[in-house]
Amino acid sequence: MSEQHENNPLHGVKLKQIVQRLVEYYGWNKLGERIDIRCFNYDPSVNSCLKFLRKTPWARKKVEDLYVDTFVTHPES
Repeated sequence: MSEQHENNPLHGVKLKQIVQRLVEYYGWNKLGERIDIRCFNYDPSVNSCLKFLRKTPWARKKVEDLYVDTFVTHPES
């Protein structure tokens, strides 16, 4: 079972942590430019984004991919 987790860089990271860290790193404006979804561009808040991302798999995947690319694949950025 631990082998599955070794291959999953998001294991143990909650969606709220992902959103908060991306907002802290990029800010809402840059995040909205990188991933063009309404919850990042119009009256953004962590809670509204979480509601949207939990219901929208394609958007959640984009956010998770950006997190992995920013903090796991290229952590020195």
